[in-house]
Amino acid sequence: MPITDREFARQMDREDKLADYRDRFFVPRTDDGEETLYFCGNSLGLQPKSTGEYLEAELQKWAEKGVDGHFADSDPWYSYHELLSQPLSEVVGAKPLEVVAMNSLTTNLHLLMVSFYRPTSERFKIIIEGGAFPSDRYAVQSQARVHGFSPQEAIVEVTPRPGEDQLRTEDIVAAIEEEGDQLALVLFGGVNYYTGQLFDMETITAAGHKVGAKVGFDLAHAAGNVALNLHDWGPDFAAWCSYKYLNAGPGAVAGLFVHERHGTDGDIPRFAGWWGTDPETRFEMGPTFKPQPGAAGWQLSNAPVLSMAALRASLEIFSEATMDALCEKSRKLSGYLLELMNQLPERQFEIITPEEPDARGCQISILVPDGAEQLHERLQKIGVVCDYRRPDVIRLAPVPLYNTFDDVWQFWQVFAE
Repeated sequence: MPITDREFARQMDREDKLADYRDRFFVPRTDDGEETLYFCGNSLGLQPKSTGEYLEAELQKWAEKGVDGHFADSDPWYSYHELLSQPLSEVVGAKPLEVVAMNSLTTNLHLLMVSFYRPTSERFKIIIEGGAFPSDRYAVQSQARVHGFSPQEAIVEVTPRPGEDQLRTEDIVAAIEEEGDQLALVLFGGVNYYTGQLFDMETITAAGHKVGAKVGFDLAHAAGNVALNLHDWGPDFAAWCSYKYLNAGPGAVAGLFVHERHGTDGDIPRFAGWWGTDPETRFEMGPTFKPQPGAAGWQLSNAPVLSMAALRASLEIFSEATMDALCEKSRKLSGYLLELMNQLPERQFEIITPEEPDARGCQISILVPDGAEQLHERLQKIGVVCDYRRPDVIRLAPVPLYNTFDDVWQFWQVFAE
């Protein structure tokens, strides 16, 4: 049966062991009441149907107990963030002590750079990916300025070779080696937001540490999307948001990772707040900050319980489905989309996401040199939810938790027409 036959897609869905998870999410509908073709999980993940139950439980606790909810018999707010450590560690390949849910992504990046970007007059440079998400660029620029360096002097951007869309790992390593003793920090995305390229984080980490630099990753487009193994790879830190692939809702609480070799170092510089202290002695209100071990020692303030409840609902699904199974389906889904797109004759577009399964997650970026914005508007009007990034890219994310092979086939049909 040819892959262009819709029955092929439907057969793949019948064989999909994760197919039932789609029913655990709300899928937006068109004005006509039909389900949209939702391919925007790389921007905002869909809402799990259990989210309301988790939120309602905390709202009810608040209504019935007031302040005593902090020490309730069931899921007390005082330690609520600890409920997320185990499932988050499974998503990012870490030990529970190495992760914590807190703040927002860029806030966490700044807090982590306070600890891990400690420039000197000799070692002060930061390497980032060319075309990094603007918030990352703003963050490293401001960090350089705070330490008295001009961004032009301190920041090194690694860009693809002329005529290429993706960065080569050997070029990233070469840039790290070239900066050598002047390099203080390597801060890369795990997956590039624009092209969907998955970077070789293990190799980048090893190269950065070899020259004496600290290494961190922005996993906004990687957490919940690709297989991660942060503990074994050994970066110093990482941070991510939870509203994309982790389905925790708009502006949801973010997360961070600090490798255990740093987590027990009470002398490492950091911005301190009382939620980072030992919970057993927190209410002694002592004048000296003594951080609790692990990533939780970077916390500042009380946990945003309502936001964490939404994340908890989604992480429960991830724990059931497992990242291994989700990544296996993701490779099939995105591979199917690429195969279909390659069937189109006289192509007036270009796929700028790597075709190699190990070099991408579920996002496929389509470069349309002439009329990308107009094409995106037409797709939206007929019920295809994807996004457009200037100047000429349409991004699609077939998410394994709730997208189907038939979704992919229907998009291909619409796009072809």
